[in-house]
Amino acid sequence: MKITPAEFKLLRDFIEAQSGICLKEEKAYLLENRLLPFIEKYKCKDYSELYKIMQNGSVPDLKNRLLDAMTTNETLWFRDTHPYTILKEKILPSFAEAVKNGTKGRIKIWSAASSTGQEPYSIAMTVRDYCMGQTIIKKEQVDIVATDISDTCIYKAMSGKYDAVAMGRGLTQEMLLRHFTKDTPTTYRVNKDIRDMVTFKKFNLQDSPILLEPHFDLIFLRYVAIYFNDDFKHGLYQRFARELAPKGFLVIGAVESLRGLSEDFDMLSHAGGLYYQCKR
Repeated sequence: MKITPAEFKLLRDFIEAQSGICLKEEKAYLLENRLLPFIEKYKCKDYSELYKIMQNGSVPDLKNRLLDAMTTNETLWFRDTHPYTILKEKILPSFAEAVKNGTKGRIKIWSAASSTGQEPYSIAMTVRDYCMGQTIIKKEQVDIVATDISDTCIYKAMSGKYDAVAMGRGLTQEMLLRHFTKDTPTTYRVNKDIRDMVTFKKFNLQDSPILLEPHFDLIFLRYVAIYFNDDFKHGLYQRFARELAPKGFLVIGAVESLRGLSEDFDMLSHAGGLYYQCKR
């Protein structure tokens, strides 16, 4: 079933209003393909009827499931490598110095689009390994909050269970042996000490981060803002700068940039990668 231009605009505007995700006209096929199962399940004659069913509330939780279907959940362990090198070699040592001189007691890290959990668990593994190698910061002093708009992703991430395909994406054999336990013949589970370091919550990036936890020290927001329009991105980075702790850090995707979107951060580089520090 083909989606008409009018139907595409109706659903596109709804999705953007609810989540910030901006679909260009050439992405009509994506909307069409991902919503077709709903058309078939509820025996809708077209996409307009699906929209009406969603709006009148006759199918509980349909709005959430539709938004869930539209999120892109591409992720892998230690994606791009350099953010985790930066975390271990630059950001965590700066936090250790602050703990040592008494200006920081706890460290708050936010994985702001955690998908199925590979990013926050990669952060947790990096933090744990760093803490094991020094005596200033204990891993119990580090709070990692992981959020996503997708209920399906959150449930998957909270379980900590992954199949062989997911385990083969970015994870070294050494990390697998240290931080995972074979759960079934075809799946692995993140060890409890790593799972316990991460708290998962549902969160819409349109909302204020203060609803989660005031003054994060570090925010990972990687490969998500590329789906937003520039006005949304400008407001998003403005909210992040306001809610970050003084001199807090922001890590974004390797192909992303704050140029023209925010003047609130200084750009820094290390180990072949870029990261940002709040100016205030």
